[in-house]
Amino acid sequence: MLIGRGMSTWFTHLDATTSCSSVSVLSAVLRRQRFLIRSLGGNPDQNCSVKMNVFEADVLNVIRRITPTLDLSRHKGQAGKIAVVGGCREYTGAPYFAAISALKIGADLSHVFCTKDAAPIIKSYSPELIVHPVLEESYNVKDEDKGFIANKVLSEVNKWMERFDCLVIGPGLGRDPFLLDCVSEILKHARQLNIPLVIDGDGLFLVTNSLGLVSGYPLAVLTPNVNEYKRLVKRVLDCEVNDDESAAELLSLVKGIGGATVLRKGKSDLICDGDSVFSVSISGSPRRCGGQGDILSGTVAVFLSWARQHVLLAEEDLGIRTMNPTVIGCVAGSALLRKAASITFQNKKRATLTSDIIEYLGMSLDEICPM
Repeated sequence: MLIGRGMSTWFTHLDATTSCSSVSVLSAVLRRQRFLIRSLGGNPDQNCSVKMNVFEADVLNVIRRITPTLDLSRHKGQAGKIAVVGGCREYTGAPYFAAISALKIGADLSHVFCTKDAAPIIKSYSPELIVHPVLEESYNVKDEDKGFIANKVLSEVNKWMERFDCLVIGPGLGRDPFLLDCVSEILKHARQLNIPLVIDGDGLFLVTNSLGLVSGYPLAVLTPNVNEYKRLVKRVLDCEVNDDESAAELLSLVKGIGGATVLRKGKSDLICDGDSVFSVSISGSPRRCGGQGDILSGTVAVFLSWARQHVLLAEEDLGIRTMNPTVIGCVAGSALLRKAASITFQNKKRATLTSDIIEYLGMSLDEICPM
C-alpha cells in the first residue's frame, strides 16, 4: 500500500496497482498523484502519517480553494446553475433533495425536469426550485405518438441546456422504458455541449445497461452505492466485487467504462478518474436514512461546476494542464456531506432525516469558508 509513504496530506492515496502487472501503470499513477498534489499547492515529497484529522483538514483546504467568494459585484448565475433530470409519479423526494442541496451550498439557480405527475408535488416542496413538467412515462403515451412526444421532450429540455453548468441525471427517475429512452437522448445532447454530468439512482441503471452513454466522456461522474456498484462491476468486469482489492478493482472498472469518474459510496468514499484512486474517510452519520445519495449528487454537481471555473494549475507559470474537475468535485462533495451528516447526527441522533442534513449543509460550508 502507498498510504503514508511519501504522500502529501492533501489526499489519502490508495494503492490502485495491486493487481497490475505493468510497472508503467504504477509510474503513471504516481505521476498523476504528484501532479494533483502540486496543483493544490502541496509538496509531493512531504512524508506524513495518514490520520483522519490530517486528511480532513486538507480536504477542507480543497473546498476553500474552489468555493467562490461572496461579494456585491457578482450577479445571478455566476455561482452555478444546476439542473436535475428526475422525478416521476412514484418518486418526488429524490430530485427535490438533489436540487435543494445545490441551492443550500450556494448555487444560484436549480432546475428540475420531471414528469407532469411529479411536478406539482415537487413545486409544493419549495418555491426556490424551477420545475419543468416535460417528461412523460409510457402509460401516458400512445405507441403511435411516442416518436413525436420524445422529440417534444428533447426540444423542451434543449431550450435550457446551454444555460446549465452541470446536469444531475437519475434521482427519482424510475425505470419506465419510454422515459429512459428520452433521458438517453438528453444525455447524448449534453455530451455534445460538453456539459458535466452527475449520474445517480436510476440514471445508473440506465447507463449500466447502455455504457456508451458515458464511455469516453471525461465530464461524467457516476455515484454508485453498494448495490449499484455491484451491477456496474458485473456489467463491465464480468465478476463479483472484491473488497480485498477495492482500489485496483475500481481502477479497472473506470478504465473499462472509459473516461468517466466513479465515486463509489461506502464506509469510505473511493474516487477514481482512471489515473488514480482517492479516499474520503471523514466521519459521517451512522444513521443511514434514504436520500443522502441525492444530497451527494447535488453537492458534487455544484463543486464540479466551481472546480471548472476555478482553474487549478500545477506550476502555473509553466502552463501545465488543469486538474481534473470531476475528481475535485467528488472529493469536495463527499467531504461536505459527511461533515453535515455528522453535525446533524450529533443533534438529532436516531431521529436524523435527510431533510435535517440538508439544513446543516450551509452551516457546514460556512464553517469551512467563512464569509
